Amino acid sequence: MSKLSDWTAEPVVADVREVLRAAEAEDGRPEVDATGPLPREFSGGLHLLARRDGNPAGYLHLDVEGDSHGHQVAELVVHPAHRRHGVGIALARALTERAAEGFRVWAHGDHPGAAAIAAKLGLGRSRELLVLRVAAEHADWAEPALREGLRLRTFVPGQDEEAVIAVNARAFDWHPEQGALTVDELRAEERQAWFDPAGFFLAEDDRQQVVGFHWTKVHDAVPGRFGGDPVGEVYVVGVDPATQGGGLGKALTLAGLRYLRARGLPQVILYVEGDNAPALAVYEKLGFTRFETDVQYGR
Repeated sequence: MSKLSDWTAEPVVADVREVLRAAEAEDGRPEVDATGPLPREFSGGLHLLARRDGNPAGYLHLDVEGDSHGHQVAELVVHPAHRRHGVGIALARALTERAAEGFRVWAHGDHPGAAAIAAKLGLGRSRELLVLRVAAEHADWAEPALREGLRLRTFVPGQDEEAVIAVNARAFDWHPEQGALTVDELRAEERQAWFDPAGFFLAEDDRQQVVGFHWTKVHDAVPGRFGGDPVGEVYVVGVDPATQGGGLGKALTLAGLRYLRARGLPQVILYVEGDNAPALAVYEKLGFTRFETDVQYGR
């Protein structure tokens, strides 16, 4: 039988990391370094740990500040060695008792077990985030074409943070997570081992104002996921609404895709909202197909 700790703002990071790393080895996610801070989605907020026979068996993180729509958002992970022993349902019940009305909880990979727990607790599917994938080696990606007055360059740390965040806020004012990104959070990402300014493309107008960006990311190989190869990601593409039209978003996307292919990455992935039909149409034309689905459950 699982035993839950008390909710805390200061978890035992080693125990949390043990659960997350075991899940990563089994599922390919979440991506967690062997040392250092936990990923950004597990920082701050409240934490709850489950144990079985004294060992870390499950972990629940609750972002109490919430997304930009006001929903508190939870991440729930069960250690593979302790699945199907009631750990997930115990943590989920604790979440429903603690979280504010309207909370959301992620199920990465749309696992049937998560759907069963959600059904028991009366939680429905409130959001779908699709993972799309394309083989990069033989993709027919043309040279980016920019309209007159625009040019591409790469991100300069210490110089471009505020300009990027300003564009990001305008481009993603509708998005639950991305639109709330801050300058400090961007700088924190720059300190991550994966950050590479050479893969962070900015579009400038003739006044040297940033009007769009494409931030790429490279994931290390994870056994059992994406064939065990490193994979590139179209991490964020943002275009200032005042500059939309004329194909700037496509040009930025192509610049990043060609960069990732030049690095020798066999596959590229991206995340897109399941109801974003225009974006899905663009990515399908670039060769992307659906690979996985992440689901948010809520009431």
